[in-house]
Order: sequence, then structure tokens, then C-alpha cells
Amino acid sequence: MSIAKALTAFIDLFYLPCFRRIIPEQIFRYGACGAMNMALDAVWYFVIYNFIVAKEFVDFGFVVVSPHILSLIIVFPITFFTGFWLNRYVAFRTTHISGLQQLCKYMLTVAVSILLNYVSMKLLVEHLHIWATPSKVLTTIISTLYSYLVGRYYTFR
Repeated sequence: MSIAKALTAFIDLFYLPCFRRIIPEQIFRYGACGAMNMALDAVWYFVIYNFIVAKEFVDFGFVVVSPHILSLIIVFPITFFTGFWLNRYVAFRTTHISGLQQLCKYMLTVAVSILLNYVSMKLLVEHLHIWATPSKVLTTIISTLYSYLVGRYYTFR
């Protein structure tokens, strides 16, 4: 059994009759994949922010990057590829869109999501003075809502 099929079977264990009445199977799987990717994102962000970047500003010579933004930049490639893989092979495995076309659409929607993440983190941490990790969790929730709507109606149509 492939990893994708095993993950799908695991997710389907939680697709209880009470959910079946109100949420289509594909949307339930999309939500589960998003939750897995969001949890992975939060764990990686916490580890990178606290232990690798160590809450320090980093001077690259031409720009000084704040620790919360540098952590966001480092975490991004990990969650980009796991998110695409989960959506392509678990949530929307019946899609008829070619892999390359789907990847291009996914990259476009993720580019907007990056901007949304960046602006949200800047606003929450630097202007509203909310701690970085809770700000990241709130930013991820906002981004997930955006991603779901765009994914459902554009990327994985």
C-alpha cells in the first residue's frame, strides 16, 4: 500500500456518519490534509524560530531579517511540497488536471498566500505586538481559509 493510500485510509477512519451528512468526502480529506500540513508547519516553525534562528535578527549584509520572517522563509519550502503532495495524492487524487498544470496553479495560489502570510506576520508581530508563535498560528488559519477557497474553486477544479 502506498503512503498516499495509507494516509487516505487513516483520514477516512475519522469520516464518521455525522460528518458524511454535512461534508462531502473530498472536502473532508482536504481539511484533514490542511490540518496535517498546518500542524507540520507550526512544529517546524517553532523549532526553527526557537532553536535554529534562535529568536535573533540575521544580518545578510544587504538586509537584516527579523527572526519571525526568517523562520517563515525557512519553513515555506517544506510545507509547500508537503501541501502539494497531500492535495495532489490524498485530497484531490481524482483530479483530471495534469501534474504540471496543477503545480503551476498551486505555485500561483501559494505566491499569494506567501504575501498574505508576510503581511499578516508583519502586522501581528511588529504592529500589534503579539508573540511570534501565536501570530504564526493565526496567520496560518487565515492562510488556510484562503487556500481552501482558492484550491476548491481554482487549483484543483
